[in-house]
Amino acid sequence: MNITASNLIRWTGLAAMGAGIIFAGIQPIHPPDVVASVTTSAWAIIAPLKMAMCLLLLLGIVGLYARQVKEAGWLGLAGFLLFGLSWALQTGFVFAEAFILPPLAALAPKFVDGYLGTAAGRASEVDLGALPMIYGFLVGGGYMLGGLVLGIATFRAGVLPRWAAALLAVTAALPALAALHTHAIQRLAAMPMGLALASLGYALWSERPGHVSDALPGTAARAASRTLVAANAGAA
Repeated sequence: MNITASNLIRWTGLAAMGAGIIFAGIQPIHPPDVVASVTTSAWAIIAPLKMAMCLLLLLGIVGLYARQVKEAGWLGLAGFLLFGLSWALQTGFVFAEAFILPPLAALAPKFVDGYLGTAAGRASEVDLGALPMIYGFLVGGGYMLGGLVLGIATFRAGVLPRWAAALLAVTAALPALAALHTHAIQRLAAMPMGLALASLGYALWSERPGHVSDALPGTAARAASRTLVAANAGAA
């Protein structure tokens, strides 16, 4: 397979699809966010899986935006930056959950509990500095606002399925409503987001390469130029 921009964009669709499936699948089986969970075998499996999900999703978001960069306009750029920043920071938090918290569980249980509480909405017994604010405003806020804006821009662009774009926008706002319930309910509310991301990724992956190439800036012009040169050469 030739390494071209169109092929790379299609492969990012596969990354988004895989990330969405993982994101939706782990929610109902995720261990409770308490100190006792971080040393269990379930945590040892799910936490690295979440890390892989974050990395795949960062690739997927880039591809989803690149496929509709012209049609999505400034609104799409804003959503891409906010949503991408949220998941980039989330990757750092998940890395700590997977590889730093388990060894600390016995040494500093209050710190571990406070760290886990940043996502679960619990108050911490120890000073975590700026971590709760970063998680609340940049990770949580970027997830909701960025997902909403990117979903609206994708819907308006009409390049990818509008129903999946609408689902992305709607589910990005769900955490604000789910915050009134337990963290377990909040996790279940995140499952439709995984479905939206997987659906957008599948739509990107299943497109014919020619369709993706035509959407890339300058591709149509270069193709027309090559055709004109070939025609002139034939005439000569």
